[in-house]
Amino acid sequence: MTTIDLSEYDVPGRGRGLSDVWRWRYLLGLLIRKGTALRYRNSALGWVWSYIKPLIQFFIYYYVMGFIFGMARGSVDNYPLYLFAGFVTVTFFNEAFGNATTAVVDNHALVNKIYLPRELFPISAVIGAFIHFLPQAGILLVIAILYGWVPGFLHIGAILLALVLVALCSTGLGLFFAGLNVRFRDSQNFVDVIRQLATWASPVLYTWDLIQQHLPHFLVPIYMVNPITVAVELMHYGFWQPSVVGDTDKGWLGFPPHFEIYTIGAVVLCLIFLFIGQATFRRFERTFAQDL
Repeated sequence: MTTIDLSEYDVPGRGRGLSDVWRWRYLLGLLIRKGTALRYRNSALGWVWSYIKPLIQFFIYYYVMGFIFGMARGSVDNYPLYLFAGFVTVTFFNEAFGNATTAVVDNHALVNKIYLPRELFPISAVIGAFIHFLPQAGILLVIAILYGWVPGFLHIGAILLALVLVALCSTGLGLFFAGLNVRFRDSQNFVDVIRQLATWASPVLYTWDLIQQHLPHFLVPIYMVNPITVAVELMHYGFWQPSVVGDTDKGWLGFPPHFEIYTIGAVVLCLIFLFIGQATFRRFERTFAQDL
Protein backbone atom coordinates (compact mmCIF):
# COMPACT_ATOMS: atom_id res chain seq x y z
CA MET A 1 0.00 0.00 0.00
CA THR A 2 1.39 3.39 -1.04
CA THR A 3 1.70 6.03 1.64
CA ILE A 4 1.57 9.68 0.72
CA ASP A 5 3.65 12.23 2.57
CA LEU A 6 1.24 15.04 3.51
CA SER A 7 3.70 17.01 5.59
CA GLU A 8 4.20 19.60 2.84
CA TYR A 9 0.49 20.29 2.49
CA ASP A 10 -1.51 22.84 4.45
CA VAL A 11 -4.63 21.82 6.32
CA PRO A 12 -7.55 22.95 4.14
CA GLY A 13 -9.21 26.10 5.38
CA ARG A 14 -6.52 26.96 7.96
CA GLY A 15 -4.20 29.88 7.51
CA ARG A 16 -1.49 31.72 9.41
CA GLY A 17 -3.31 35.01 9.74
CA LEU A 18 -1.70 38.21 8.54
CA SER A 19 1.55 36.39 7.76
CA ASP A 20 -0.27 34.74 4.85
CA VAL A 21 -0.71 38.13 3.19
CA TRP A 22 2.94 38.14 2.12
CA ARG A 23 2.89 34.48 1.05
CA TRP A 24 -0.18 35.13 -1.11
CA ARG A 25 0.95 38.55 -2.34
CA TYR A 26 0.19 37.63 -5.95
CA LEU A 27 -3.48 37.12 -5.07
CA LEU A 28 -3.37 40.31 -3.01
CA GLY A 29 -2.23 42.18 -6.11
CA LEU A 30 -5.07 40.67 -8.13
CA LEU A 31 -7.64 41.71 -5.51
CA ILE A 32 -6.26 45.25 -5.44
CA ARG A 33 -6.40 45.51 -9.24
CA LYS A 34 -9.91 44.06 -9.26
CA GLY A 35 -11.14 46.54 -6.68
CA THR A 36 -9.52 49.45 -8.49
CA ALA A 37 -10.90 48.39 -11.89
CA LEU A 38 -14.44 47.82 -10.60
CA ARG A 39 -14.64 51.03 -8.59
CA TYR A 40 -15.53 53.24 -11.54
CA ARG A 41 -16.54 50.61 -14.10
CA ASN A 42 -19.10 51.97 -16.59
CA SER A 43 -18.52 55.46 -15.19
CA ALA A 44 -18.21 58.33 -17.65
CA LEU A 45 -15.85 60.34 -15.43
CA GLY A 46 -13.95 57.41 -13.95
CA TRP A 47 -11.04 58.45 -11.74
CA VAL A 48 -12.17 62.08 -11.90
CA TRP A 49 -14.62 61.18 -9.14
CA SER A 50 -11.64 60.65 -6.84
CA TYR A 51 -11.05 64.39 -7.16
CA ILE A 52 -14.65 65.64 -7.37
CA LYS A 53 -16.17 63.98 -4.29
CA PRO A 54 -13.55 65.05 -1.73
CA LEU A 55 -13.40 68.55 -3.20
CA ILE A 56 -17.17 68.97 -2.87
CA GLN A 57 -17.04 67.84 0.76
CA PHE A 58 -14.08 70.12 1.39
CA PHE A 59 -15.85 73.20 0.01
CA ILE A 60 -18.93 72.44 2.13
CA TYR A 61 -16.84 72.23 5.30
CA TYR A 62 -14.80 75.26 4.26
CA TYR A 63 -17.91 77.36 3.72
CA VAL A 64 -19.56 76.32 6.99
CA MET A 65 -16.49 76.50 9.24
CA GLY A 66 -14.52 79.10 7.31
CA PHE A 67 -17.20 81.71 6.67
CA ILE A 68 -20.21 80.95 8.88
CA PHE A 69 -18.06 80.26 11.98
CA GLY A 70 -15.27 82.62 10.93
CA MET A 71 -12.28 80.25 10.92
CA ALA A 72 -11.13 81.64 7.56
CA ARG A 73 -11.42 85.29 8.67
CA GLY A 74 -8.22 85.48 10.67
CA SER A 75 -8.80 82.73 13.25
CA VAL A 76 -6.34 80.35 11.55
CA ASP A 77 -3.69 81.37 9.04
CA ASN A 78 -3.95 79.57 5.69
CA TYR A 79 -7.12 77.86 6.87
CA PRO A 80 -7.85 76.08 3.54
CA LEU A 81 -4.53 74.24 3.80
CA TYR A 82 -5.10 73.48 7.50
CA LEU A 83 -8.57 72.13 6.77
CA PHE A 84 -7.61 70.06 3.74
CA ALA A 85 -4.58 68.47 5.43
CA GLY A 86 -6.81 67.10 8.18
CA PHE A 87 -9.70 66.36 5.86
CA VAL A 88 -7.78 64.04 3.51
CA THR A 89 -6.36 62.18 6.53
CA VAL A 90 -9.81 61.42 7.93
CA THR A 91 -11.13 60.61 4.44
CA PHE A 92 -8.37 58.02 4.02
CA PHE A 93 -9.29 56.46 7.36
CA ASN A 94 -13.03 56.45 6.64
CA GLU A 95 -12.66 54.85 3.23
CA ALA A 96 -10.11 52.27 4.37
CA PHE A 97 -12.09 51.37 7.49
CA GLY A 98 -15.44 51.21 5.69
CA ASN A 99 -14.17 49.18 2.74
CA ALA A 100 -12.29 46.76 4.99
CA THR A 101 -15.44 46.15 7.05
CA THR A 102 -17.48 45.07 4.02
CA ALA A 103 -14.62 43.37 2.14
CA VAL A 104 -15.52 39.78 3.07
CA VAL A 105 -19.24 40.24 2.41
CA ASP A 106 -18.53 41.98 -0.91
CA ASN A 107 -16.38 39.00 -1.99
CA HIS A 108 -18.80 36.30 -0.80
CA ALA A 109 -18.63 34.48 -4.14
CA LEU A 110 -14.90 33.85 -3.73
CA VAL A 111 -15.26 32.93 -0.06
CA ASN A 112 -17.89 30.30 -0.86
CA LYS A 113 -16.07 28.73 -3.81
CA ILE A 114 -12.36 28.52 -2.99
CA TYR A 115 -10.03 28.78 -0.05
CA LEU A 116 -7.62 31.67 0.24
CA PRO A 117 -6.55 33.65 3.30
CA ARG A 118 -9.57 35.75 4.19
CA GLU A 119 -7.32 38.50 5.53
CA LEU A 120 -6.47 39.31 1.91
CA PHE A 121 -9.88 40.95 1.47
CA PRO A 122 -9.68 43.67 4.18
CA ILE A 123 -5.96 44.23 3.51
CA SER A 124 -6.62 44.74 -0.20
CA ALA A 125 -9.44 47.14 0.71
CA VAL A 126 -7.08 49.25 2.86
CA ILE A 127 -4.43 49.33 0.11
CA GLY A 128 -7.12 50.21 -2.43
CA ALA A 129 -8.24 53.09 -0.22
CA PHE A 130 -4.64 54.32 -0.09
CA ILE A 131 -4.46 54.23 -3.90
CA HIS A 132 -7.58 56.38 -4.08
CA PHE A 133 -6.12 58.64 -1.40
CA LEU A 134 -3.21 59.53 -3.69
CA PRO A 135 -5.20 61.92 -5.98
CA GLN A 136 -6.37 63.79 -2.87
CA ALA A 137 -2.80 63.89 -1.59
CA GLY A 138 -1.79 65.33 -4.97
CA ILE A 139 -4.33 68.14 -4.56
CA LEU A 140 -3.08 68.76 -1.02
CA LEU A 141 0.49 68.92 -2.29
CA VAL A 142 -0.44 71.52 -4.93
CA ILE A 143 -2.29 73.65 -2.34
CA ALA A 144 0.67 73.41 0.05
CA ILE A 145 3.12 74.50 -2.68
CA LEU A 146 0.90 77.47 -3.52
CA TYR A 147 1.11 78.50 0.13
CA GLY A 148 4.92 78.31 0.02
CA TRP A 149 5.46 74.80 1.38
CA VAL A 150 9.15 74.08 1.94
CA PRO A 151 9.34 70.91 4.07
CA GLY A 152 12.25 69.55 6.05
CA PHE A 153 13.07 65.96 6.95
CA LEU A 154 10.96 66.16 10.11
CA HIS A 155 7.94 67.30 8.12
CA ILE A 156 8.27 64.41 5.67
CA GLY A 157 8.76 61.98 8.56
CA ALA A 158 5.63 63.30 10.28
CA ILE A 159 3.57 62.79 7.11
CA LEU A 160 4.80 59.21 6.69
CA LEU A 161 4.14 58.41 10.37
CA ALA A 162 0.63 59.84 10.06
CA LEU A 163 -0.14 57.60 7.06
CA VAL A 164 1.24 54.54 8.86
CA LEU A 165 -0.95 55.27 11.90
CA VAL A 166 -4.07 55.64 9.73
CA ALA A 167 -3.29 52.42 7.83
CA LEU A 168 -2.66 50.41 11.02
CA CYS A 169 -5.73 51.79 12.77
CA SER A 170 -8.06 51.17 9.82
CA THR A 171 -6.61 47.67 9.28
CA GLY A 172 -7.05 46.65 12.92
CA LEU A 173 -10.57 48.02 13.21
CA GLY A 174 -11.39 46.76 9.71
CA LEU A 175 -10.38 43.19 10.58
CA PHE A 176 -12.41 43.33 13.78
CA PHE A 177 -15.61 44.58 12.16
CA ALA A 178 -15.11 42.54 8.95
CA GLY A 179 -15.25 39.38 11.05
CA LEU A 180 -18.31 40.56 12.97
CA ASN A 181 -20.07 41.90 9.89
CA VAL A 182 -20.33 38.48 8.22
CA ARG A 183 -22.49 37.13 11.04
CA PHE A 184 -23.98 40.33 12.44
CA ARG A 185 -24.79 42.65 9.56
CA ASP A 186 -25.81 45.46 11.86
CA SER A 187 -22.09 45.84 12.66
CA GLN A 188 -22.03 48.06 9.59
CA ASN A 189 -24.23 50.54 11.46
CA PHE A 190 -21.63 50.87 14.21
CA VAL A 191 -18.98 51.45 11.58
CA ASP A 192 -21.06 54.18 9.94
CA VAL A 193 -21.41 55.94 13.29
CA ILE A 194 -17.64 55.77 13.90
CA ARG A 195 -16.96 57.15 10.44
CA GLN A 196 -19.38 60.04 10.99
CA LEU A 197 -17.70 60.88 14.29
CA ALA A 198 -14.16 60.65 12.91
CA THR A 199 -14.20 64.11 11.33
CA TRP A 200 -15.47 65.79 14.49
CA ALA A 201 -13.44 63.72 16.97
CA SER A 202 -10.15 65.03 15.55
CA PRO A 203 -8.85 68.61 15.07
CA VAL A 204 -9.81 68.81 11.41
CA LEU A 205 -12.31 71.68 11.43
CA TYR A 206 -10.92 73.39 14.53
CA THR A 207 -7.61 73.68 16.39
CA TRP A 208 -6.54 71.44 19.26
CA ASP A 209 -6.38 74.32 21.77
CA LEU A 210 -10.17 74.66 21.61
CA ILE A 211 -10.45 71.11 22.94
CA GLN A 212 -8.27 71.97 25.93
CA GLN A 213 -10.44 75.00 26.62
CA HIS A 214 -13.85 73.35 26.41
CA LEU A 215 -13.39 69.62 27.06
CA PRO A 216 -13.23 68.38 30.69
CA HIS A 217 -9.58 67.92 31.65
CA PHE A 218 -9.89 64.19 32.34
CA LEU A 219 -11.18 63.63 28.79
CA VAL A 220 -8.37 65.53 27.05
CA PRO A 221 -5.84 62.63 27.17
CA ILE A 222 -8.49 60.25 25.80
CA TYR A 223 -9.14 62.65 22.94
CA MET A 224 -5.45 63.25 22.24
CA VAL A 225 -4.36 59.59 22.25
CA ASN A 226 -6.84 58.81 19.47
CA PRO A 227 -4.63 57.58 16.56
CA ILE A 228 -6.58 59.68 14.05
CA THR A 229 -6.13 62.80 16.19
CA VAL A 230 -2.38 62.17 16.34
CA ALA A 231 -2.28 61.49 12.59
CA VAL A 232 -4.17 64.72 11.81
CA GLU A 233 -1.80 66.78 13.96
CA LEU A 234 1.19 65.15 12.27
CA MET A 235 -0.29 66.00 8.86
CA HIS A 236 -0.84 69.59 10.03
CA TYR A 237 2.80 69.73 11.07
CA GLY A 238 3.96 68.21 7.79
CA PHE A 239 1.88 70.34 5.40
CA TRP A 240 0.48 73.37 7.23
CA GLN A 241 3.20 74.34 9.71
CA PRO A 242 5.84 75.19 7.04
CA SER A 243 3.37 77.65 5.45
CA VAL A 244 2.76 79.78 8.58
CA VAL A 245 5.30 82.11 10.14
CA GLY A 246 5.94 82.38 13.87
CA ASP A 247 4.09 81.08 16.89
CA THR A 248 0.98 83.24 16.97
CA ASP A 249 -2.60 82.66 18.01
CA LYS A 250 -3.44 82.38 14.30
CA GLY A 251 -0.54 80.22 13.22
CA TRP A 252 1.38 77.23 14.49
CA LEU A 253 0.70 76.73 18.18
CA GLY A 254 3.11 73.85 18.51
CA PHE A 255 2.10 70.31 19.29
CA PRO A 256 -0.27 69.72 22.20
CA PRO A 257 1.47 69.24 25.57
CA HIS A 258 2.82 65.70 26.03
CA PHE A 259 2.27 65.01 22.32
CA GLU A 260 5.19 62.57 22.20
CA ILE A 261 3.46 60.47 24.89
CA TYR A 262 0.18 60.62 22.97
CA THR A 263 2.00 59.52 19.81
CA ILE A 264 3.50 56.50 21.57
CA GLY A 265 0.07 55.73 23.03
CA ALA A 266 -1.50 55.96 19.56
CA VAL A 267 1.04 53.50 18.16
CA VAL A 268 0.36 51.09 21.03
CA LEU A 269 -3.39 51.44 20.48
CA CYS A 270 -2.99 50.66 16.77
CA LEU A 271 -1.04 47.51 17.61
CA ILE A 272 -3.72 46.50 20.12
CA PHE A 273 -6.41 47.09 17.49
CA LEU A 274 -4.41 44.95 15.06
CA PHE A 275 -4.01 42.10 17.56
CA ILE A 276 -7.66 42.10 18.68
CA GLY A 277 -8.87 42.55 15.10
CA GLN A 278 -6.83 39.58 13.87
CA ALA A 279 -7.97 37.38 16.79
CA THR A 280 -11.63 38.28 16.23
CA PHE A 281 -11.36 37.81 12.48
CA ARG A 282 -9.84 34.33 12.87
CA ARG A 283 -12.51 33.42 15.41
CA PHE A 284 -15.35 34.20 12.99
CA GLU A 285 -13.73 33.12 9.72
CA ARG A 286 -14.39 29.45 10.57
CA THR A 287 -18.06 29.96 9.66
CA PHE A 288 -17.73 32.58 6.89
CA ALA A 289 -18.94 30.21 4.18
CA GLN A 290 -22.00 29.12 6.18
CA ASP A 291 -22.88 32.67 7.30
CA LEU A 292 -22.59 34.03 3.76
